[in-house]
Amino acid sequence: MNTQFRKGAIEMCILALISSRERYGYELVQAIGRYTEINEGTVYPILRRLTQEEYVSTYLVESPHGPARKYYQITAKGKKHLESLKGEWRSLSQIVNSILGGEENDEK
Repeated sequence: MNTQFRKGAIEMCILALISSRERYGYELVQAIGRYTEINEGTVYPILRRLTQEEYVSTYLVESPHGPARKYYQITAKGKKHLESLKGEWRSLSQIVNSILGGEENDEK
């Protein structure tokens, strides 16, 4: 799968998962990993960018079993961005499914 296309889809999945509840990075890797092969090297750069763009915010929680965990929570700006991404995804998938299904729209 094209790397840029995959990163865009992973970004949308990360935002969707965080919108359902606050999560820490490795937890996101595990959740997405249930559906597709993914590693931390893909997820953490996306999380950093989403934080810089203010789509998510972070806070630390001390852990009794190791270092503190950084949790991610979606912001109001992030919720709007997620809805926009979902709309774009639905439109694109409808177009692709139509073309793959042989439904040509010949306008002459």
